[in-house]
Amino acid sequence: MRSRILFMTGTDTGVGKTVLTSLLARHLRERGIAVAALKPICSGGRADARALHSSLDGTLTLDEINPWHFRAPLAAQLAARREHRRVDLAKVLAHVRSVQLRFDVVLVEGAGGLLSSLGEGFNARDLIIALRAVPIIVCPNRLGVVNHALLTVEALPRVVARRAPVVLMSPRQPNLASRTNPRLLAAILGPDRVREFPWLPAAGAAGQALASIRVRRVLEALHAACTG
Repeated sequence: MRSRILFMTGTDTGVGKTVLTSLLARHLRERGIAVAALKPICSGGRADARALHSSLDGTLTLDEINPWHFRAPLAAQLAARREHRRVDLAKVLAHVRSVQLRFDVVLVEGAGGLLSSLGEGFNARDLIIALRAVPIIVCPNRLGVVNHALLTVEALPRVVARRAPVVLMSPRQPNLASRTNPRLLAAILGPDRVREFPWLPAAGAAGQALASIRVRRVLEALHAACTG
């Protein structure tokens, strides 16, 4: 049997995909699951890929985690063009599938939102479909997120969207919108589809985060929802 691929996408860039991917990788490793975490394409620096590398404790090299990286902080396709380089869908798929042969679960983190251009003629949605991955939609829990989350769900093929969990990343200071968004989204999508991830005081303190009962509950629910 092929391993399961979970694809971390989001409503935008900078919404918490890397934090969630890193912690989920650590959580699965603690449970004895052979897990890989990939950020195949990134631009504007490799900080996200380095965070994933740290979460795997040397299981994969940085270049295995992130084969395509570009300097300009632009959509990956545009950043690649500035360096006279090209990212092809077939090569990205081949890389992910080669890693998939070695692990029970593969976490793939996209760059930007679901429809952000990753290379020549493809985006995260195309990768999700081609890899038969289960998407996890990561969103900042703030005013406007209900619309953004539902638009992202609607942009996925229906058969894929039905299984996609939505994770709301909590702000440092809760407000009326952040307190009511989870209930509204759960009423629309179903209570088992929406998870509220607590705000973390230090993104780098993985051990402290994994000691949090609220964090572990979300990670366990994601694992169960995506592999059950």
